[in-house]
Amino acid sequence: MSDTAASLEELLARHVPADAKEREDLERMRALASTLAQPFSRAQAPAHFTASAVVVDPTGTRVVLVHHGKLKRWLQPGGHAEVGDGQKLEATALREAREETGCQVRLHPSAPRPLDVDVHGIPERKEEPGHLHLDVRYLVVGENPEALAHDPAESLGARWMGWDEALALADEAPLRRMLEKARTVVGAD
Repeated sequence: MSDTAASLEELLARHVPADAKEREDLERMRALASTLAQPFSRAQAPAHFTASAVVVDPTGTRVVLVHHGKLKRWLQPGGHAEVGDGQKLEATALREAREETGCQVRLHPSAPRPLDVDVHGIPERKEEPGHLHLDVRYLVVGENPEALAHDPAESLGARWMGWDEALALADEAPLRRMLEKARTVVGAD
C-alpha cells in the first residue's frame, strides 16, 4: 500500500458518519483510497479526492458561502489538491478557503477532522468527462472576516451570512448536513 493510500485510509478511518448517505459515501471513499493510482489528480478517472471548508467568523455566528461560477449554486469554498498541499487535504481546504474568501483561516480547534465527507458527481464538460469528487470537508475560522473578497475567476461572489440564511440557500441534503454539523460545533444553535 502506498503512503498516500495509507494516509487517506487513516484519515477516513477516524471519521464518524452522521447519516446513511454519508456512511455510504465514506465506504466508497475508503475503497477508492486504496485503489486509485493518483487519488489527488484531476486527471484520475473516474474519481479523485477534493477538499472544502466551512468558514465561520471568530464568533461562530456567521458562515461564508460562495456563489460557484460554473455550477451557479451557493456552496462552501473548496476544490482540487495542488502539489504545494503536500497530499494533505487539510492543507487543500485551508488554501481553497483563503483563495476563495480572501480571509486568513485556521482549522477550528474543537471540530472533528474531517467534519464531513461527501461523494458527488461533476457533470461532463467540453474539456473533461463526468466524474466523482470525493470531498473531505473541514471546519475553519476566518480570522479577519472584514477581509472577505471573492476571486472573480473562482466565483460570482462570497458572502457572510447567518446560519438560517445559509441553510435556506443549501439546495441539497449533504450541504445542509455539513452546515448543521458546523453550527453545532460552534454552538450557534
